[in-house]
Amino acid sequence: MYRPAGMFRRTPEERADQEVSWRRTDQAFFAAGACHILAWEFVARNPAYGVCAVWKAGEENPSHVIATDGTWAFDHDGWTLQDELLAATAAYEPDATWELVPVTSDLATFCAQNYHRPPELYHEDPRPRARAYLDRFPSRPPG
Repeated sequence: MYRPAGMFRRTPEERADQEVSWRRTDQAFFAAGACHILAWEFVARNPAYGVCAVWKAGEENPSHVIATDGTWAFDHDGWTLQDELLAATAAYEPDATWELVPVTSDLATFCAQNYHRPPELYHEDPRPRARAYLDRFPSRPPG
């Protein structure tokens, strides 16, 4: 069962201190705070997938970032059917309306335009950590 990224939101202390945020589990780190880094690293390995932002209606910036081919999605929770990911996200926060928006820019532009931290502003470079996290999962979706 998919665990929505909202379950892993950073505490005020984790938001204020990059080292404290860095020390969270990999899943928590890539669910909330570095989801965009994981998505771009995934797409670098899997060019048939694209980056999409999960956007809460009325918000200025996306809440979560995933990689998807329109059927299967990949994020902090590994492989999930895209429809299941969106349904679980909506069920976790039922008062919100969610939209999946394709991202066509590069990572640096996305970060600058959407209030997401670029890799160089983390406590350590998150890209090697993202690549190691990806290595824990099968390279293809189930089935």
